[in-house]
Amino acid sequence: MLMKTESDMTTAGPSDHDQGVPVSVKIRERIQAARHRFHSNDNIAGFIEPGELEQLLDEVTVKMQGVLDSMVIDTESDHNTGDTARRVAKMYLKEVFNGRYVHGPNITEFPNAEHLNELMIVGPITVRSACSHHFCPVIGKIWIGVMPNEHTNVIGLSKYARLAEWIMGRPQIQEEAVVQLADLIQEKTQPDGLAIVMEASHYCMAWRGVKDMDSKMINSVMRGVFLKDPNLRREFLSLIPR
Repeated sequence: MLMKTESDMTTAGPSDHDQGVPVSVKIRERIQAARHRFHSNDNIAGFIEPGELEQLLDEVTVKMQGVLDSMVIDTESDHNTGDTARRVAKMYLKEVFNGRYVHGPNITEFPNAEHLNELMIVGPITVRSACSHHFCPVIGKIWIGVMPNEHTNVIGLSKYARLAEWIMGRPQIQEEAVVQLADLIQEKTQPDGLAIVMEASHYCMAWRGVKDMDSKMINSVMRGVFLKDPNLRREFLSLIPR
């Protein structure tokens, strides 16, 4: 019987030990070793190594095929569902939940050279997400109000939409999503005040459950002078064309 020599064992690379371990397990172990959270609305891009997202896509495809098999769908002879497992896996990882698996967009920030200090409102920005309870779509609009100061970083209007898309591209609940977006914009711009209002339709109510097609959820986050100054808050809310 052939035995591995000591030199063979010491030269074995990490890939030899990791062989057969699902890539999701490797990513999870890195996150846990760093004592980071990995809830549905957390970004984990920093723990994914090059090439692993494609491996994760393969793994999710296999698991999704198992779901279809357990639902007693004959994907072998059904021309409509033959490639559904791959399509669904790709949709989740690279489209609707892409905000979990990729780094945030590059945002160029400029100094407030003209010392702008008047209310600025951006919106409506159309946002698409999915509820973390049923993975049903959440589709709505966001309005962002910024009260800059001379030290505020100025970012392009389209960048607000990119930041919103990155935050919403995860399984979310609306209340937490708006807070996450507010934290991110506050960090990027450092304004005197920040206000965000989101209005959205939740298909976990429209498509299932009570099947109410008309209900919407509206919530807001007010920071800084928007929280302290009721007149400024009223001005912002009155200027939102709803």
